Amino acid sequence: MLKQWRASGGWNCIFNVINVSAFTGRNRMLELLHGHDGQFVEVLRLNKECFYRLCSLLTENGLQDTRSISAQEQVMMFLTIVGHCDSNRRSGYEWRHSGETVSRHFNNVCSVLVSLAPRLIGPPDFVHIPSVIENNPYYSPYFQDCIGAMDGTHVPCVVDAHLQPAFRNHFQMKFTYVVAGWEGSVHDARVLRDAERDPSFRFPHPPMGKDRRRQGGDPRNERFNYRHASLRNVVERTFGLWKNRFRILSGIPRYGVRKQRDIIIACAVLHNFIKMFADDAELFNAGEPQEGDEDNDQQVDPPVQEQDEDANAMGNFRDYVRNSIWNAEQ
Repeated sequence: MLKQWRASGGWNCIFNVINVSAFTGRNRMLELLHGHDGQFVEVLRLNKECFYRLCSLLTENGLQDTRSISAQEQVMMFLTIVGHCDSNRRSGYEWRHSGETVSRHFNNVCSVLVSLAPRLIGPPDFVHIPSVIENNPYYSPYFQDCIGAMDGTHVPCVVDAHLQPAFRNHFQMKFTYVVAGWEGSVHDARVLRDAERDPSFRFPHPPMGKDRRRQGGDPRNERFNYRHASLRNVVERTFGLWKNRFRILSGIPRYGVRKQRDIIIACAVLHNFIKMFADDAELFNAGEPQEGDEDNDQQVDPPVQEQDEDANAMGNFRDYVRNSIWNAEQ
């Protein structure tokens, strides 16, 4: 916004005044709260009921109104930044606040969310069988004692040059085997299986006693792997939903390492909270495979090499489930 002012000495001065508008951050907040439900979810990545619950939880745990910005507006600023990876400058323009104000309230909301991590991120109920297993004969009774799936994912971060080696993936980045010519629609597991079985492909089989992290050859393993993978892919679908909802996870701005870590934790807390009170995952999870679908080319991902008594016990349990599935189908 440009303002013109004529001084007494005749100078004609023009000042560029930033974020001076009749449309304030409070107006933006009210516009969203009273606007269309679909637009609200698109902008803030959760529905209105869940938003009110979230604001209530955060204020109960230390988030406070300030003289000019309510707790609800602070939460909205935070959600738009993590949901769309908005820059500090863009957020300041959208909410009509200075960059320092946006940054300060972003940090306040993030800190409260991180403090809630022990309450909202934890182990499941070990007593009750998950309904997706208990009510589906495809999984029950074979997986009734499974309590969840475990995996990891990588979130890009920005660190100083002297710290970068510790954050790199520790692989040699060399090809060990290449097979070309398959259609792009063919699943990786099928390409690998055919390469293993056809001598003309000259597949480099590992020596005896070496585990390549895949069970192959035995048809009992294939039956187990398909069912196991269709349950386990909930991890990949969860990561996909999480990163689609909070776009900041695809490229966190150049914050300090600790702040980047806190943002990741805060987004995980938000994800769990939203799953507790909202059912709008389809808006951010389009095209993901469904549990129990044998025709969606599940990734075959067997267990890691056993190294201790607990791992051996898990291997024995896996063999028991595998044999039970095989015997039931004969």
